[in-house]
Amino acid sequence: MKRVRLFGFDLDPLRMSEAVAQLLTWSAERGGKCRYVVTPNVDHTVMYRENPQLRQAYADASLVLADGAPVLVAARLLGKPIPERVPGSDLAPAMFEAVARRLAAGNAAEMRPLNVYLLGAAPGVAERAAHNIAMRWPGVNCVGTYSPPLGFERDAAENQRILDRIAAARPDVLIVGLGAPKQELWVHAHQQQIAAPVALCIGATIDFLAGVKPRAPRWMRRLGIEWCHRLATEPRRLAKRYLRDAVLFPQLVWREWRGAI
Repeated sequence: MKRVRLFGFDLDPLRMSEAVAQLLTWSAERGGKCRYVVTPNVDHTVMYRENPQLRQAYADASLVLADGAPVLVAARLLGKPIPERVPGSDLAPAMFEAVARRLAAGNAAEMRPLNVYLLGAAPGVAERAAHNIAMRWPGVNCVGTYSPPLGFERDAAENQRILDRIAAARPDVLIVGLGAPKQELWVHAHQQQIAAPVALCIGATIDFLAGVKPRAPRWMRRLGIEWCHRLATEPRRLAKRYLRDAVLFPQLVWREWRGAI
């Protein structure tokens, strides 16, 4: 499917089901470099304009999936419609659900388990997430977890230890929850060394899977206003960021529109 050019990067106009099918196919393929996924929302779009390293990470990503509702709305206003949001926080659970459904259906040809590795979140959180995954989704095995220390990305020895841990575990999917843009920059920098067919750069997903951060109610997610819930639950951490994005993102939309006329 032809990519959609928006805000300087190329979006893959996929529905959740299509993205999951593609990722599960890739997860069974070994021998090549790690394919990784980024999920731009408003904050990522603003950072993209300011960070040349992030721009390169996006250029080399195998899938770029629209996360934020404002990004989706902007695409439609600019005549470049995307069929639906594919939030990073929903992507891993959707993959796990697809694997569990195959197992329940008893299709022998599709009953291969999915092995995942959780990289990120605070100490102990990934272990809780792994337990919850095992309880909820039969056929999904968490083969390792690790919470890197602060500043690890600048420590060559620590980076190698992380890569060695992943290689020893041999996951099909690496779930990276280090926050943006750190997660995208780290995966891009180590793409050739990551011993997993697929890596998902999906922020707070490990926290959500562990239950240490509450997801917005489903109706808020459907309306694309999950950001309201996150701001209400973490105002000190997010207020400044959301204010900046509220000022800068409309400017990016305006520039995009002016460039199209």
